[in-house]
Amino acid sequence: MFASSLLKNCGFVLASFAVALAGCSSQGAAPVHAAGPTGVTNVLLVHGAWADGSSWNEVITNLTADGYNVTAVQLPLTSLADDAAVVQRALARETGRVVLVGHSYGGVVITQAGIDPKVAGLVFVGAYGPDTGESALSLNGTVAATPIVGDLVPDASGFLSLSTAGVAADFAQDLPVAQQVQLAATQGPISAANAFSAPVTQVAWKNLPDWYIIDSNDRAISPTLEANMAARMKATTLTLASGHLAMLSHPTDVSGFIEKAASSLK
Repeated sequence: MFASSLLKNCGFVLASFAVALAGCSSQGAAPVHAAGPTGVTNVLLVHGAWADGSSWNEVITNLTADGYNVTAVQLPLTSLADDAAVVQRALARETGRVVLVGHSYGGVVITQAGIDPKVAGLVFVGAYGPDTGESALSLNGTVAATPIVGDLVPDASGFLSLSTAGVAADFAQDLPVAQQVQLAATQGPISAANAFSAPVTQVAWKNLPDWYIIDSNDRAISPTLEANMAARMKATTLTLASGHLAMLSHPTDVSGFIEKAASSLK
């Protein structure tokens, strides 16, 4: 009986030891992050119309996990001048070189504000890239109208919002319904006259390395227009089978593309 008891006790001890080892093994198997990114390590993200900085949340998580210093601005969408000023203030707070990323109307903003000497390169994500004197509105006029035109709801102050149905059908059609509802509820209206129709007076993409993500299923900005703008910039291009919000529907692809741009710069 003593031997039996001893064996049982030993078995218990061995089992406990095995559990402890398993715990150590699990901890030891945790992902090992790289020492840090190479190239430019600061990324400044600029959202578009009917959005805010939170539209970059998943991209922010990915980039920070890989060692990048990330900032996402909050544009008032009241005028191109106001929006560019927000980006310029954010750039002034950065230490070192910056990759400037713009989505949608945010591409107009980074085109205008990106002449800052801290900016090392530009990444356009389904974004407008106007030349001198061009605006988001004038660029839209160079191609057939997209479905989102029928979703615009103007208010008495000249700001444009999207209908809830329009968000679901043409702005975020490849996202879950719950996310579509959130986007419709939190959207940021944009000034039609002072932002959407405002021409740029400075064109940063002409003097910087450029990268461009084309959303092949975009129903807000024409994919043809996106391809035309990317070609005009001579940008390094990635095409995704995405709707307008690629940073939400394809965050890993978008994050990786930004990192590719950053790692190639000094």
